[in-house]
Amino acid sequence: MIPITFCTRIDGRQIICEITSTDTSLSNPTLCFSLMAPAHVISGGTLKRRVASYCEVILPNLSPGIMHTLILEHVNPKHSPRNRAWLPLGAYLRVGLSYCGLTCLRLPPGCDLGVRVISEIAAPLPPPLPKDRLPLIPQPKEWKPSSLSNGTLMFTAIAPLAGTEAAAELALRLGLEPLTDVSGLTLTVITDNALGEESYHLSIMSDGLAVVVGGSEGLHYALITLLTLRETCNGKLPCGVIMDSPRFGWRGQHLDCARHYFSLSFILRLLDLMALLKLNRFHWHFADDEAFRLQVGCYPALWQKTAYRGEGELVPGVGGGGVRSGGSYSKADVAKILARAKALHIEVLPEIEVPAHSYAMIKAMPGLSDPDDNGKEVSVHGYFRNIVNPAQTATWDLLEKLAEEVSSLFTIGILHLGADELPRGAWDSSPAVVELKEREGLENSDDVQGWMLARLAGPLAEKGIRTAAWEEAAKGIQGGIGNDALLFIWTGQSAGIEAARNGYEVVMCPAQNTYFDLAHSDDTDDWGAAWAGHLPLEKTVDWDPVPEDADDISSRIVGIESCFWGEFTTDDIQAEAMIAPRILGIATKAWEPMGTTDGGALRALAGYYRKIFIKIGWQYNRQA
Repeated sequence: MIPITFCTRIDGRQIICEITSTDTSLSNPTLCFSLMAPAHVISGGTLKRRVASYCEVILPNLSPGIMHTLILEHVNPKHSPRNRAWLPLGAYLRVGLSYCGLTCLRLPPGCDLGVRVISEIAAPLPPPLPKDRLPLIPQPKEWKPSSLSNGTLMFTAIAPLAGTEAAAELALRLGLEPLTDVSGLTLTVITDNALGEESYHLSIMSDGLAVVVGGSEGLHYALITLLTLRETCNGKLPCGVIMDSPRFGWRGQHLDCARHYFSLSFILRLLDLMALLKLNRFHWHFADDEAFRLQVGCYPALWQKTAYRGEGELVPGVGGGGVRSGGSYSKADVAKILARAKALHIEVLPEIEVPAHSYAMIKAMPGLSDPDDNGKEVSVHGYFRNIVNPAQTATWDLLEKLAEEVSSLFTIGILHLGADELPRGAWDSSPAVVELKEREGLENSDDVQGWMLARLAGPLAEKGIRTAAWEEAAKGIQGGIGNDALLFIWTGQSAGIEAARNGYEVVMCPAQNTYFDLAHSDDTDDWGAAWAGHLPLEKTVDWDPVPEDADDISSRIVGIESCFWGEFTTDDIQAEAMIAPRILGIATKAWEPMGTTDGGALRALAGYYRKIFIKIGWQYNRQA
């Protein structure tokens, strides 16, 4: 490899790139990279190609030992670089005039290092908690400590018992001490059908353990509580009675595997972390502008053509510095994920993304756009023409088969259709859609999207498959998607209140409180996006999923979910310290009764989990 030095920094709105070839002359090299958002060149090069935030910039000849400076700015003047994540990612130099016989020189690591994290061997001692609180996240619905001043139970393991296998295997996978042992304490289990399926009453006594459960899920969560308290109390459990049940049935974590291909092992580890915090819905986002990564049989070209990043791939973007990277998920992978999730009482929600965020789909599959459409609409991420056209026969041939196959692979009985961020002016210049509007009595783009989603959801509903979508699916003259769809509310809670009052059930995931791609702080040495502000640990709980003025629709707010988007992820491990410790706040908000834990209390509790994160080998943010 030709020695190259590549240094980047932020200077106000500008991004400064300093490039030096140490001992070789390079003729008109092209610098390829991705940014947080679309950019243009201020000086030092010529922009040759831009696809959303991916750029190719032709540089002048590089002479040995002479530094060349390239200055960039984001196209949107509101996008001012905030931290290291806003600097070039996956950068490499191309030398040559065509794709044939190119030499791709990967640049040495510059700022593309991911999140800096704490890696202590031993976590600092957290402050003592009040007696009415346990070192446990989420806090139980009710905790009645024993009247004995020093009532404790020394606990290492329970004796093997039917229904404990999944929790015991979880402990071993996480690298914790075994939860079950033939010499362990006897756990007396009683089933009470009057309790909810997820409920449990756990009695910790100085001479033993007993639990009353509503079902297998309640027993599982009781075991998770025992496992966690063993770690946070150093095996010395306080005596008392825990009476517990969740506030919400939907307690979710989303993962964007379209922008970044997360390995199967990472997904399985994330499911284990979710289980440790009593989260029960994994929202699997494997399709977006950048890729469709599920290996479907109905249209194999869809994933075969879009699953990889790198030099010469169909869809450029963040990747391995020109080296082919990425991948797709086989049906065997799906089966492994579903098996792990089922054992942990987690359901998996698949998402296909239409009609917008479909750039990869359109590039891979012919006929999804109107050839007579001369519109210039651009998505918020900078993609030109990333929306499938509902007036094209090929669109329905693909989507109906795709929806049927994908939904058939999963057991949850719900398919998420996407439907967010339709570009302004979508389809306005498509003669085929103009005719569709006249025929169906539609007036604008929102009406067309609502009509399209309803048409796609209808046959699924007849097969017993419920549809889900982002909040924009409620728009349209006909009332949006309908068909008992479940809507995910991301821009702010007001959209969820409106949708719920119009009859939809909603999952609250407002970006300001639940988006883990946001930076933890405004520190320039942090990592993450900033479009919805920054998200410290405290903000994950300093809100209520049911706002004060929305008690009338509380029954339609079925849960909450946190989201991790991967636009600037180049390695799996970068996501870990974005997710942790903030996932503690989402688990808290999804399970606990309203008002149980505020930001300050969560900060104190998070101190007890540092030791757990270190033991299980999960990175977490250095400021938390």
